[in-house]
Formats: sequence, C-alpha cells, structure tokens
Amino acid sequence: MKFIVDAQLPKRLARWLAARGHDVLHTLDLPEQNRTQDAGITALACLEHRIVVTKDADFVDSFLLQGRPPKLLLIVTGNISNQVLERLLTRNIAEIENAFASSQFVELTLSHLLVHD
Repeated sequence: MKFIVDAQLPKRLARWLAARGHDVLHTLDLPEQNRTQDAGITALACLEHRIVVTKDADFVDSFLLQGRPPKLLLIVTGNISNQVLERLLTRNIAEIENAFASSQFVELTLSHLLVHD
C-alpha cells in the first residue's frame, strides 16, 4: 500500500508503516514539508494513488463532498504518545489493510476501527 502521512502525525508513524513494507511519504519529505497545504497533499495522493493518513477533519469534508483524496485513514485518538499510537496500529494494521481492499474511508479510534462504505 502507498500512504502519505499528514503533518500532525509523527514521522515515526511513516517509518513504522515503511518497516511493514508499505510505500510511505510524510509531509516532511515534501518540498514544503509540514507547510504543505491540504490541497497539495490531496493532489499527490490522487496522482500517486496514496492513502492519506491524518487527524485533520478537513480531509473528511473533502472526501465526502468531492471524493478527494481517493482513500483516507482518519486517526481519531486525541493527543496520545507515539508509543500508544504504535500499539494501536500494531493491533489494527491487518484490519486496516484488509479494509482498504474494499473501502476508501477507514477511521481508527482508541477503541475500534470503523470501515465506511
């Protein structure tokens, strides 16, 4: 899978996904780094068929109203440590990967995974 991780999530998350065999960019890898606008992230996601990983609800609005970005992983956890985030993803990564085989929008909370049809 190909991901682009938004600025409010740590670069460590991008490295974690890459270590599991995914093609991952973080906004820090882009020319404007964490100043990259949502439109630029969305354009890159569309061009390179990447799943946007974000905490930003603006991407949800764009996805629901315009169908862009084409795939979205919304992390809805509030502020948590990187270690807690990694544990959460470790518990759910197989389900997340499976969900994107048939869905375009997946939401991860502290307690469950929501797959939107």
